[in-house]
Amino acid sequence: MRIEKTYRKLEDTEEVSIYDIKESELFQYVPQEFEIPYTPFEKTLNHLGNDLDIFIPYNDGEDFIVHRLGLSALVRGHIKQSDVAGRLLSKTSPGFYNILKEPLKEVYETHKTKKMRFFYHFHEKLARFSNVKIIFDMEKIIIISDHRDNRDTSLHVPDEEYDEKANLIEYFSQTGSYYKINDRYSWTQGIYNILNRGREENDEYFNIVFDLIIPEDKPLLEKMLKEMDNGRTNYESIIRIRTDDGVLKYIEVNLYSKFDENNHLISRYGLMKDVSTDSSRKMTRPVDFLLKGFKNNKKLALLIEPLNTKQYEFSQGFYHLIEASPEEYSHSRAVIQHIVEEDVINNIIRLADGQINELDESFTYNVKGDENNQKICEIYIERFEFGSETHSIGFLTDVTEERTKQLELMEANEHQKVLIKEVHHRVKNNLQVLNSFLNLEKRAYKNKPNVIIDHMQSRLSSLAILHEKTYNTTDFKNINLKEYIEDQDSQLRSLIGLRDGIEFESEVDADLVLTIEVITPLLLVIDELTMNAIKHAFPDKTKPDKKIIKKIKRIDTETAQVILQDNGVGIENPDKITKNLGCEIIKNLTKQLDGHIELFQHENGTGYRLTFPIYMEHTIEG
Repeated sequence: MRIEKTYRKLEDTEEVSIYDIKESELFQYVPQEFEIPYTPFEKTLNHLGNDLDIFIPYNDGEDFIVHRLGLSALVRGHIKQSDVAGRLLSKTSPGFYNILKEPLKEVYETHKTKKMRFFYHFHEKLARFSNVKIIFDMEKIIIISDHRDNRDTSLHVPDEEYDEKANLIEYFSQTGSYYKINDRYSWTQGIYNILNRGREENDEYFNIVFDLIIPEDKPLLEKMLKEMDNGRTNYESIIRIRTDDGVLKYIEVNLYSKFDENNHLISRYGLMKDVSTDSSRKMTRPVDFLLKGFKNNKKLALLIEPLNTKQYEFSQGFYHLIEASPEEYSHSRAVIQHIVEEDVINNIIRLADGQINELDESFTYNVKGDENNQKICEIYIERFEFGSETHSIGFLTDVTEERTKQLELMEANEHQKVLIKEVHHRVKNNLQVLNSFLNLEKRAYKNKPNVIIDHMQSRLSSLAILHEKTYNTTDFKNINLKEYIEDQDSQLRSLIGLRDGIEFESEVDADLVLTIEVITPLLLVIDELTMNAIKHAFPDKTKPDKKIIKKIKRIDTETAQVILQDNGVGIENPDKITKNLGCEIIKNLTKQLDGHIELFQHENGTGYRLTFPIYMEHTIEG
């Protein structure tokens, strides 16, 4: 036995679905524990159309003593009243106790009447259902049950599969149904949508649609009912009703009857559909609230009956996507002609023709046939049968922006792969340059290892700055030089400045941006010039106020200039210093930079003037 519970808010009813229950599981023979008072009118109660169960609360509502069970329960369990009366419900019927203990205790504690509906399923098919009211009266719990057996009639009763789809479509459609048995009616939500009112307690006793028929159509209704009562199994017609709020409606009625072998009417089932041309627009329906939920959504559209070219309703997102107003739009298969993908068009046609029941596609849509105004869409539509009618519901989503971002991301990922390869290539080249410098200096300064270490530390620091700042971005074209020079000064100050008492000052144009091809050799040139000044400008380590100053500025739109000068001892023989290893390295880097460098002396020290192009050929799209 499997139990599922659902609360129907509109009806204020708790539904309990019971699957594959065995009658033998419902009742157990246990000894009687309690004396039960006589029940008045017992024979009369057994002849009622409804079952009447009576329970006495026990242990403050934790259990209940069976006073009597209705005749239907006794027949189904093949038991007598004396087999269950005076027993605790938990012992004589553990199955029903588990199902009923919470609602029974709720009614016992609150004294409020509770409505429930029980569905009994066997092999996934609905076999029986009961409408139930639980009442607290005379210090007892009384259950009134109206049982309907689906195995002995042709009642069209909603099972679980029907309930999920048909109740949904009825909730926002103008289609409903009813069934009548033993002069009692059951109405689906769609009927109340048509009538534009909620449920009332006495609706099960009246035909709430036929009672509203206008006088001119009463003869037609009388003819229809007379023929149906005299053996006709199906009748289709259109009647006119006037709702309680004064709206005239045209109702398409399909009636079905079942008779026994003696031609006595057993049950009647009716399908009703509002076919008014405009009356549905004048009232507030559940669909209006549903559509309003999508009112401000331009990306997602709710499609109600998209396969029905006459009775369809779409939320605003649909019209925003096709860029047309609801007034100028006419729903037909022509709407799919602007879809680019032929296979999607074919699948929509197959869905509309009933060859398939579900559509889940992505497609490109040319708005009003304009290939320059394309949108990427996703659509889902489900088609299903309810009674003799075909219904459909779906969603349409504009994913143009999301797909564009997705493509951009894919392109960015590909670009990132190229950048990574280029970064690895540059790292390799820079390490090769450093290795060449190291080999040259090992020969030139073989007796001065400290000089080699200082130079390598400085170069490594400059390249580390380059790697840290540049390779964390994807823009290799617009690198702000000022940030790099400031970091370079900070590194030199930490490595050498504090040790040798040298101050490093820089003045750089804030808007000077360079490409990676320019900034890499430029930082190395500046680094070599700085190391030359450190090595030659300050032979007296005790000299105070030692400074190395850099000024970097834009000369014109294509050229920039670096002036690096110190306040050291100056140069006695410029020809001699320009032939040392450091100057040879500077010349080679300047050549790589496509620049021009010159030495100049000033009143207090030495200076270099480096002129270089701002732009060089860039090998990567950034």
